[in-house]
Amino acid sequence: MSSYKTFMKAGHWPTLFASFLYFDFCFAIWVLNGAMGPFIGEAFNLTPAQKGFMISVPILAGALMRFPLGVLAQYIGRKNAAMVEMGLVIAALVFGYVAVDSYDDVLLMGVLLGIAGASFGVALSLGSGWYPPRYKGLAMGIAGAGNSGTVLAVLFAPPLATAYGWQTVYGLAALTMLVPMAVMWFCAKEPPDREHQTFREHVSCLFEKDGWAFSLIYIVTFGGFIGLASFLPTYFYDQFKVTKVEAGQLTMLATLMGSAVRVLGGYVSDRIGGINTLTGVLLAVAVTLVMCGFAGGSVVVTTLLFMLCFAALGAGNGALFQLVPLRWPLTTAVAGSMIGEVGALGGGFLPNAMGLSKQYAGTYLWGFVAFAALALAMLAMLRLVQLRWTRTWAEKGGRARPGTPAAAPRPGTSRATRSA
Repeated sequence: MSSYKTFMKAGHWPTLFASFLYFDFCFAIWVLNGAMGPFIGEAFNLTPAQKGFMISVPILAGALMRFPLGVLAQYIGRKNAAMVEMGLVIAALVFGYVAVDSYDDVLLMGVLLGIAGASFGVALSLGSGWYPPRYKGLAMGIAGAGNSGTVLAVLFAPPLATAYGWQTVYGLAALTMLVPMAVMWFCAKEPPDREHQTFREHVSCLFEKDGWAFSLIYIVTFGGFIGLASFLPTYFYDQFKVTKVEAGQLTMLATLMGSAVRVLGGYVSDRIGGINTLTGVLLAVAVTLVMCGFAGGSVVVTTLLFMLCFAALGAGNGALFQLVPLRWPLTTAVAGSMIGEVGALGGGFLPNAMGLSKQYAGTYLWGFVAFAALALAMLAMLRLVQLRWTRTWAEKGGRARPGTPAAAPRPGTSRATRSA
């Protein structure tokens, strides 16, 4: 209890709460088309490939919009950037309510929903900005738990779409965004650690081999999380012929595991090392996905396997960001932001792979196999690069080296304290 009180007093908890709520609602909006995939697919008689592409558009758009929003936040502040973003999200949802009536409109709506997906860097940075270094990890974890917004989307969107029509859900979602906007306006305060980063500084980690290694692994862990979370309602509906509401409920069971285990993944990584944790994660993801492909006849077995898969993906996200500050201790913010942007792009791979597999092979199996193969490729890469990592900036297994900085600052890098 005393440690909890110490943490609460160490920063500005109303800002942290506002950041969590902002990220949670934005994440729910980001995956809204995925949650309503069965309704949209039925309304326009979409092919499996069209369904996969439709679901991937918001994911890809959100990843690409993270950098512009991050730049805006540097010049007008993170709180103001969050307010601007939520205002644009409401405008996009109003457009969806009044104007979306074709497949092309749905694709355009997917691009607009990507605005909500850009919230990652701003939310985590705003939430942790008031906290000293020893508490930033916990603050980031609390703000980052907003990815539980996936649960809100798949739990509430299908029954609302059944009752009022799927276009109406856009309008109802616009109203709900007023809640995090009000909390942000009245409760949040701009942190004191604001600073400007040049474009070169922002992408500096991608000029290094380690930056690409981290980004590629994040394509599997976070890309797999957001890609699967968006596609599962369509998969459950098409594969098992459950109702659209039941498809959302089954998806909720799986995604809830991923959100809950993320913090545990970071906790375990602190003790056994992020490399060791990621090794188990990537292996578990590959095995469970292949088993899901072969368990297509049992909804119970498939759901349990997806729960295990999402637990592994959530732990992997926590484990990867345990390693980021060890590798880039003085530029954790910009490194984490860029890794997050590239990794999120991977979320568009899985829905497209699943849709193409179903359309041209008559089964979803090869979509699962393709992503499992990607996970195994990243596992092989991890085991190769960890030999150098444990000689230079990490202890064996990926634990922090006691009493020494994880990596020396590079010329021209800034002492970023913002979290991304």
